[in-house]
Amino acid sequence: MSERLYLEDLRVGQTFDSDPVTVTTEQIKAFAAAFDPQPFHLDEDAARDTLFEGLAASGWHTAALTMRLLVQCFPLAGGLVGAGGETTWPRPTRPGDALTAHVEVLEIMPSKSRPDRGMIRTRTETRNQHGEPVQISTVRIVAWRRPA
Repeated sequence: MSERLYLEDLRVGQTFDSDPVTVTTEQIKAFAAAFDPQPFHLDEDAARDTLFEGLAASGWHTAALTMRLLVQCFPLAGGLVGAGGETTWPRPTRPGDALTAHVEVLEIMPSKSRPDRGMIRTRTETRNQHGEPVQISTVRIVAWRRPA
């Protein structure tokens, strides 16, 4: 999708879906080494005896991949600027998982004090190739109005 979306283009219940991105063992370990160096993200043998029972991507790696997918499938004018929310990771992202993002617009709130923008609330499920959610985020995002 190349067209930029403005507040006026959105409606409650509208959905957007990304193309998949496949996660590799090498990517999991590289991200973990740089940003979340815990054994269950870095070493298959050490990971077996943890809560994850095997190598798992950092939740922050899953979040970063989700951001990439959102930029691809949900092109808001002015970019995706978050304004708070909640994220959960109901199951780990594993090597070989093909992740997709499914975004639903839950609420649209035009600003009363700033006529050039509003706020939207979305729910994004990042799902693996089995359709199982590996991350669920409900967030508020700044949405710009179409210029006059």
